Amino acid sequence: MKDFYDVVIVGGGHNGLVAATYLAQSGLSTLILEQQAHTGGAAVSERVFPGVDARLSRYSYLVSLLPDKIVADLGLGLDLRSRAVASYTPVRRGGRDVGLLVERPEGPGTRDSFRALTGSDTEYEAWTDFYGAVGSLAAAVAPTLLEPLQPAAELRRRVDSALWDELVERPLGEAIERRFTDDTVRGVVATDSVIGTFAGLHDESLIQNRCFLYHLIGNGTGEWRVPVGGMGAVTDALAAAARRAGAVLVTNAEVTSVEVDGTRGSVTWLGGDGERSVDCSWVLSNVAPSTLATLRGQSGAEKPEGSQLKVNLLLRHLPALKSGDDPARAFAGTFHIDEDYSQLESAYRSAADGTLPAVPPSEVYCHSLTDPSILSPELVAAGYHTLTVFGVHFPARLFASDNDSARAEATRRVLAGLESYLAEPLDDCIARDADGNLCIEAKTPYDIEESVGMPGGHIFHGDLQWPWATTPADAGRWGTETDARNLLICGSGARRGGAVSGLGGHNAAMTVLTT
Repeated sequence: MKDFYDVVIVGGGHNGLVAATYLAQSGLSTLILEQQAHTGGAAVSERVFPGVDARLSRYSYLVSLLPDKIVADLGLGLDLRSRAVASYTPVRRGGRDVGLLVERPEGPGTRDSFRALTGSDTEYEAWTDFYGAVGSLAAAVAPTLLEPLQPAAELRRRVDSALWDELVERPLGEAIERRFTDDTVRGVVATDSVIGTFAGLHDESLIQNRCFLYHLIGNGTGEWRVPVGGMGAVTDALAAAARRAGAVLVTNAEVTSVEVDGTRGSVTWLGGDGERSVDCSWVLSNVAPSTLATLRGQSGAEKPEGSQLKVNLLLRHLPALKSGDDPARAFAGTFHIDEDYSQLESAYRSAADGTLPAVPPSEVYCHSLTDPSILSPELVAAGYHTLTVFGVHFPARLFASDNDSARAEATRRVLAGLESYLAEPLDDCIARDADGNLCIEAKTPYDIEESVGMPGGHIFHGDLQWPWATTPADAGRWGTETDARNLLICGSGARRGGAVSGLGGHNAAMTVLTT
């Protein structure tokens, strides 16, 4: 441990590890201080249920926005696998239980599924037209994410102007309602705009549009891939890369203050040997902007509000579906529950009024169908599987008065929604731990804040921002800058932060190296 480092990074989440590796590779002495006993932040794998050898991606769970270039630059050697199915949506219509299947890559089965649900090819053709256009925007934006911020006008020139107006200038709900007529199809499109974002589809702030865009631009394709070994494998690889490059990683280090004057910085923390301080040239913050403000002794920083319920399950077997579709296929992608367009809007209105949604929209993902390595060989042989349920429109305010009671009721409603599409009781499928308890774990925004330090449980550290320069002053900057020249945001609170992307870490490192 030295008294001075070129760079001190506050927080050992994945973005901090990315920044540390780039900086250490460039010869800068780099120190990471992490409050928890391990690095990784929310991108970790853990054995959640007592006596059960299943390593779940407890918080973050899929990878899309992490550029392949970062993986190559840092020599991570990750195995990110494609899912055979993009999504499956069970639907009860006209007294029949059916399902809307979207393959990856899309084949004739997708068209057939659209036709069976809607009665014609019209919605499928609208689907392909829309996502073809969105793909052109993703192809234009993705390469700029690892560059200084491009002017919005420059990016607008590279894509169809009508599409830009639809996705950037006007509320997303308008485009969805104009392009599609079926309530279920509309909902499948809309759900990417409300993951971790509390907004109506006609919200004039357009935060739903920004969330939608981030979900569809990863590596120019928007594909969400499965990290083999779970999310912990991603951050374990990053931590190893940082150490190889020469960065110093210190855990169980609770940072208590950050001081900067534009040229020099000082960071103080509490560890096992008491209070310590270190001086540096640069401070990079991998904590939320509101947390950084507190560390700097600033008052008035607005705390963000998370908006999700995360439920982790371990099943003895995948449940049969009322539709009769193969569960191994239906659960292989994103399994939408009660996410019709009207249901998304109804749930938003209920939550905005301070009431738990009666029919909460959510989506389910089965990691073990694509990557069984997170389960012991014995569990795999016995047919066990994991399920991750992500409930949308569960803002922190709904849990404020009694987190425990609200968590239990929200979980009950979400699982009841899943069970309504099953041909067998869900409890009969859920495994039990060594104490005989059902293998169910639920996390509200308050639980997430307590566990991993995300203020308000907001998974993006705050509302996502457009990934380009929105003012002339921003053009050519990296989107990591603060009011102090030598203090940078390297986490999800950076302009191009959010999700497990490494973008904030890369761009903060580039700010240092090009200044």
